[in-house]
Amino acid sequence: MELLRVENLVKYFPLEKSFLERLLTRSRRYVRAVDGVSFSIERGEVFTLAGETGCGKTTTGRLILRLIDPTSGRIVFDGEDITDLRGEELRRIRRKMQPVFQDPYASLNPRMKVGEAVKHPLEIHGIAYGSEAKQIAMEFLEKVGLTPAEKFYSLYPRDLSGGQRQRVAIARAIVTKPMFIVADEAVSMIDVSLKASILELLMQLKREMGLTYLFITHELAVAKYISTRIAVMYLGKIVELGPAHRVFESPLHPYTKALMAAVPVPNPRRRKEKVKLKGEVPTAPVDIPPGCRFHPRCPYATEECRREEPQLAEAEPEHLVACHKAMEL
Repeated sequence: MELLRVENLVKYFPLEKSFLERLLTRSRRYVRAVDGVSFSIERGEVFTLAGETGCGKTTTGRLILRLIDPTSGRIVFDGEDITDLRGEELRRIRRKMQPVFQDPYASLNPRMKVGEAVKHPLEIHGIAYGSEAKQIAMEFLEKVGLTPAEKFYSLYPRDLSGGQRQRVAIARAIVTKPMFIVADEAVSMIDVSLKASILELLMQLKREMGLTYLFITHELAVAKYISTRIAVMYLGKIVELGPAHRVFESPLHPYTKALMAAVPVPNPRRRKEKVKLKGEVPTAPVDIPPGCRFHPRCPYATEECRREEPQLAEAEPEHLVACHKAMEL
């Protein structure tokens, strides 16, 4: 059953021009961060957006949470169009959808004690106040493995390790008992020895609370561990989308193949087919090339790729790809 649907989501950021540029030209240039993204997320699944830095996955997450407004497109959450919600109506929806950001030290107020940070959403949404809110906050600190809760409640973020800070951020996200969590690079800044424990915590909370996740990551090894379905983004567009096991076992897009080939394998005798890409990913999607936006880096690009932009279409059952040559590779 569908929980979230985004339809042709677009976000353009205007570029600032110098004084001389403003005098000489009236035209405006834009960073096309998200450029026509559509997908849906079923209740209870872990839907992963993956890709290199700058592909638009974090912007997509922020648009869904309505932290920024879309340029165009539509966002439907739990059967309600939330694209243009404002004020109290948006606050009501935000109780049901919460973020876990990449850097817990930046997302937690350094002057606010851990317990106060976890308790704060309860007060904002009018769920509980005072001693009742404190008791609930302590219960959720226990739930994320910060025990004894009495000890952690009065500490500041600076007193905790990176893994503990991220557990506080998770407790703060789930304390309102939301339906949907956007986990944006939630384990990328955590020591590799602790990543598995945080991922296991997220999966445990999913089972216990019936959560649905949008998981955003550039680490495909992490995506493989937790994903139900995965969408691969490049320069603001989804280039491949399908069940996680199918995307990992038989990727169709050359970009996905290259990303998969870069994932380390703990077996020195097993060799992966290498896909050599040309150049580097653009630092910002400003001057998008005509045709397929991946063709300047693609070793298989043809004249058709340079001329005509491929559309995301079903190549196999439930497995979509945007590539003219996908079935020939």
